[in-house]
Amino acid sequence: MTVLRPVRAGNAFEETVERLLQAIKLGVVPPGGKLPPERELAVQLGISRVTLREAIRALSDAGYLDVRRGRYGGAFVTYRPPEPDAGKAREALQEMGADELSDALTFRLAVECGAAQVLAASPLGDATREALLRRLTELNAAGLDDYRRLDTAFHLSIAELTGSSLLAASCADARSRVSGLLDAIPMLQVNLDHAAVQHRAIVDAILAADPDAARRAVAEHLEGTAALLRAFLA
Repeated sequence: MTVLRPVRAGNAFEETVERLLQAIKLGVVPPGGKLPPERELAVQLGISRVTLREAIRALSDAGYLDVRRGRYGGAFVTYRPPEPDAGKAREALQEMGADELSDALTFRLAVECGAAQVLAASPLGDATREALLRRLTELNAAGLDDYRRLDTAFHLSIAELTGSSLLAASCADARSRVSGLLDAIPMLQVNLDHAAVQHRAIVDAILAADPDAARRAVAEHLEGTAALLRAFLA
């Protein structure tokens, strides 16, 4: 999980909470899912197990995790995204500001277009091809209750498959900046059908080793998402 990347030493506790929350809110660890084992997660984040336990305890107290003991225990995600509510989204947008939203959308466009272009220009092994097609298949089969999570997983997988941890982290950060707003707007079947065609176009361009087409396909898709956001939040 690229989202769960090493934290800096100066604010280890705060950044650990941030990394875990990002993984939870982006659905990298889905509702009901379990965080990686403590030993493994501490190594992944580059922190002590004491710091990790403090962060997990804080998120448990805040209602994001359920910590269970015993052989089949662990830290299980209890957070579920809120139901779509354009009113709350408009309030969040007012707090964010139009300029900050525009900046966030521009950032996302730049890093996700770049990731698709890089992946399309890279030699793709069978495992990479299979992973990309698997993410697309999972997304296409998703119900409305799981669509946002699997849509996020699909988009992040493109960056992760480039092998660049910095690029993958940037794409995760970009998605995090708008995920709350995306969760708040209603999911329209016509839009989901259109998105499915665009997702397929992105995958086809990457598998065809056509970087320019991959970049264009991602740009068209994200520009459509941005237009929908602006329409509902106007």
